[in-house]
Amino acid sequence: MLTGVDPSVTSIAIRVGVVVLAGYLLGSVPVATLVARRRGVPDLRVVGDGNPGYWNAKETLGRSAALPVFILDAAKGALSAGIGAVVATDGQWWMAYVGAAAAMVGHAWPMFAGFRGGRSVLAFAGGICVAAPLPAAAAIGLLLVVLAATRSFAFGARAGIFGLPVIQFAIEGRYRTAATGALMCLFGLRFVMAWRSAERETSAEPRTPPR
Repeated sequence: MLTGVDPSVTSIAIRVGVVVLAGYLLGSVPVATLVARRRGVPDLRVVGDGNPGYWNAKETLGRSAALPVFILDAAKGALSAGIGAVVATDGQWWMAYVGAAAAMVGHAWPMFAGFRGGRSVLAFAGGICVAAPLPAAAAIGLLLVVLAATRSFAFGARAGIFGLPVIQFAIEGRYRTAATGALMCLFGLRFVMAWRSAERETSAEPRTPPR
């Protein structure tokens, strides 16, 4: 142990390091790519919208074939947040968020897939179910209500995700809501990066000369 360093600080740093490493490695498992390969699609990053995640897998492989992607990508976030919750001591609610964030980073920049990953929405969803179970349950309820009203899972998912911070603020206050907002900024960044990449590819396409 380092001389002059508070042992409690060292202990926290070690536990955070363990959570970050475990979460990143779990997040780096390229579930969608592995499932797609078993179905004869070598790389989801070159088909559909180019995102190696559930939505592209569903459009490319079909709903039933993509179901394991939905479950396992969410499980990556849930397990990582769970590791954070297990190693946390009293008052360290944020440790579960650290685990969820590490899984999201691993999913977005996976070391097992050339650091080219997805947008981490399902890793976020799984992580938040562990880090903030009551607000997450209420958000799932909102998702189901919108789904029943619109018959659209996409609309329901958007309502649940963007309604979550409002619900959480009412239930748990500003600090935990801010932590959730930070996670949402991470997958928001991935959406912006994907949009910018698509814009660059479009602008680089050769144009047909006028006749």
